[in-house]
Amino acid sequence: MPLPLAGIRVLELARILAGPWAGQLLADLGAEVIKVERPGAGDDTRGWGPPFMKGADGADIGAAYFHATNRGKRSVAVDFETEDGQKVIRALAARTDVVIENFKVGGLAKYGLDYESLAKDNPRLVYCSVTGFGQDGPYAPRAGYDYLVQGMGGLMDLTGQPDGEPQKVGVAFADIFTGLYATVGILAALRRRESTGKGGRVDMALLDTQVSVLANQAMNYLASGVAPHRMGNAHPNIVPYQVFPASDGHLIVAVGNDGQFARFCTAIGAPELALDPRHHTNAGRVANRDELTAAIAALTATFTRDDLLARLEKAGVPAGPINTVAQVFEDPQVIHRGLKTQLKEAGGGMVPAVGSPIVIDGQRMVSPCASPRLGADTQAVLTLLEQVCARR
Repeated sequence: MPLPLAGIRVLELARILAGPWAGQLLADLGAEVIKVERPGAGDDTRGWGPPFMKGADGADIGAAYFHATNRGKRSVAVDFETEDGQKVIRALAARTDVVIENFKVGGLAKYGLDYESLAKDNPRLVYCSVTGFGQDGPYAPRAGYDYLVQGMGGLMDLTGQPDGEPQKVGVAFADIFTGLYATVGILAALRRRESTGKGGRVDMALLDTQVSVLANQAMNYLASGVAPHRMGNAHPNIVPYQVFPASDGHLIVAVGNDGQFARFCTAIGAPELALDPRHHTNAGRVANRDELTAAIAALTATFTRDDLLARLEKAGVPAGPINTVAQVFEDPQVIHRGLKTQLKEAGGGMVPAVGSPIVIDGQRMVSPCASPRLGADTQAVLTLLEQVCARR
């Protein structure tokens, strides 16, 4: 079966993370993604190490960070600050389906590479702009960074211990979510093009995305007028749904309904907790959170982590360990699902990679090829353009 996006060509004028993440996902789904990089240096993340990686031929192939978000692409080294470089990009854009860019608002207009300019020659073009704050509004001219947006968008104020400082998430949350939403927007615009024959512009902003994924926390505020606050590992709407101590570590308990709560109490040797009228419903358990969770913690601390996890699994109560990243890739379910994979690299060897989570008809949607070496496809793409122009 052909891959879902076979035949779709994407021109990626993006670097760092949010834009390239969208490009990588499209490549995983079968699109041809041509990544345009600066000659000499390339994408900034090629140098964002250590750790750095080497090919089988001993060549330096860039930082692990770069390889996290650029698999399956072709690399063209073109300086579009020059007239010749601009001609190349315009020629490619005229023969492509999607452009992804993450320059400041208006940053590509001076080169004639903005949506309005490129759409004149290719009205079917879907043009996705990824910025910190969107194409309009008082913050539109600002540069956007994931860390700043996690703070501005409310996430950091919700993350961390109540008596501690605000915390960012351990990965670039706003960037990655923006890349995912950008992919959805691009696919929607491509689907609309099937009926209208016209492309369009997808305007993605990190701050928009961060605010939109506040999810239940945002609705808690909008419904009550009370701003939520940091609660450590506790859940604002469900009890018990947090980290609890064991005698040799910690575990997560995620009780989602009243039946699970009754089974949980029996498993930890305290069925009377479930019989208490204050705990019959989740609303009651939330109202009596502090007293209840203190009682639970005293009980869970008498078990070893693995013993308690086994008891809870047998009882049908959702619970789990808190793994290091190393333990994640040793987990039997992660191994079985093939999330750690090896991709072919241009030097003839293989490099490790994390597979896409999308599985269609039993096939994991992950490109078989590793991230490209800088400028590896420049000559091939230029030759193709020359041949196309010669036939016209």
